[in-house]
Amino acid sequence: MGCWARQGRRIAAAWLPLALRPGLLHFRANFLHTEFERRPSKVVAQDNMKVELLPALTDNYMYLLIDEETKEAAIVDPVQPQKVLDAVRKHGVKLTTVLTTHHHWDHAGGNEKLVKMEPGLQVYGGDSRVGALTQKVSHLMSFQVGSLNVKCLSTPCHTSGHICYFVTKPNSSEPPAVFTGDTLFVAGCGKFFEGTPDEMYKALIEILGRLPPETKVYCGHEYTINNLKFARHVEPNNNAIQEKLSWAKVKMGYSFWGERIVVALEATVQKHARETDPIRTMGAIRKEKDNFKVPKD
Repeated sequence: MGCWARQGRRIAAAWLPLALRPGLLHFRANFLHTEFERRPSKVVAQDNMKVELLPALTDNYMYLLIDEETKEAAIVDPVQPQKVLDAVRKHGVKLTTVLTTHHHWDHAGGNEKLVKMEPGLQVYGGDSRVGALTQKVSHLMSFQVGSLNVKCLSTPCHTSGHICYFVTKPNSSEPPAVFTGDTLFVAGCGKFFEGTPDEMYKALIEILGRLPPETKVYCGHEYTINNLKFARHVEPNNNAIQEKLSWAKVKMGYSFWGERIVVALEATVQKHARETDPIRTMGAIRKEKDNFKVPKD
């Protein structure tokens, strides 16, 4: 894909005007079945690695990561444990690992229940606030899920202990995958709950932006349409945004499907923010996005 860039960097990302719904929405626990949750799961399959997208709550994604060689599996952010175990049984695989991106309830809130339902699971996370944590990880730490290699990428900002998980199959030509939680979305990134623009800039440009260009991105929420509407507000004359928004409306969810998306800070974005420094631009655009009222069109 092309790169909207003045920085000269490609990034497995989205456009930098970022999006995350405010608050942790703990009352989501009261929603037994949402329209989003009832959507069917989707599978992205390769020869050696399979990822099943499991919609949860109002707009979350859980991901079942399967090593086709050993039939071992990991689950990313299992907020709804029973749905996870149903998928595990459907595929006939052995669940061994929980990959938690961060401690927020809508990502880690199912950990303790899942561990009780499936004893012996290894629960990885970068924050002691993660429920049922058995292994606290740090930047560039690696471990295995079957024959798959999982590398931990520390991306603090949304939360101080946020981890993205970069998954590869050694000696394989298949594209790798990265599970980005609430750091990176399609056309956006997470709110700066516990961090700064400088930290998010580093996470996107210096950490995720240096992954191989073929990396498939799996983000924590379905925010694509709202993010692109904000992008249109910032860059009303950008045809690429208009085209991507039309495409996302047709998709109506699952609008990334593990695709590689490219981003950088355009001069027009800096002009809109009345900033010339990319980090200050990111802070200004994120602040504007926090208060943006999404149009219905």
